[in-house]
Amino acid sequence: MRRIDLVLFDLDDTLHDDTYAYQSAAEEVAREVAAEHGIDALALKAAYVAEAEGFWHRLSADDLKVKLANIRASMWQTALESVGVGDPEVAARSADRYNSYRAKYYTLFPGAIDLLRALRERGMRLGIVTNGLSETHREKIALLRISEFFDAIFLADEVGMIKPNPLLFAHACRTLDGAPARAAMVGDRYDRDIKGALEAGLFTVWLNVRGEELAPGSTPPDATCSSIADVGRILLTPIGVS
Repeated sequence: MRRIDLVLFDLDDTLHDDTYAYQSAAEEVAREVAAEHGIDALALKAAYVAEAEGFWHRLSADDLKVKLANIRASMWQTALESVGVGDPEVAARSADRYNSYRAKYYTLFPGAIDLLRALRERGMRLGIVTNGLSETHREKIALLRISEFFDAIFLADEVGMIKPNPLLFAHACRTLDGAPARAAMVGDRYDRDIKGALEAGLFTVWLNVRGEELAPGSTPPDATCSSIADVGRILLTPIGVS
């Protein structure tokens, strides 16, 4: 039986519904711009979402040196140009509004707090490992009111590494005085969360909220589920892994 005494969590779309938050904020901004400039709001929203998803998918260590506020203004500029609005002032204003609107949509997944509390009651150490940046994610974690549950928080720009680098997972375990062989990683992105954790020797729980299929030849996670409640059933019962 494999004993787990340390659990690492991804943040966005694992503990809280980040997709809902950023898409809702993007739509709110897009509708305001549409009312001002007579363009298609949903087309603008789709263009911005595509830019944002592309940035986070391509995220590299070099991107950790750039202010996220500037990146978002640039993404809004590109999205606005795609619908015929090329004014940099509109892009800057859209980025500011987007940043402020997101906070009101932050929502933990049902069962997240119950899971964190139950793990703590079992004496487990907990950490967050996210590719998010301190510029936005320190505030996000505070607004979600979950910092009290975690012994350490590892943000990409603060540690100088991004998932799926296995050294990041090893660093988190070492910082929390735990061995990878007795640690688990929970995350919604196979390529970012699961792949690197497997390479580092952690037990992996893939929170497959989008019903994705593994690419041929991929090493499967140790466990797969579709909700935080299922994560609890996996981690709070004996794990039969040698």
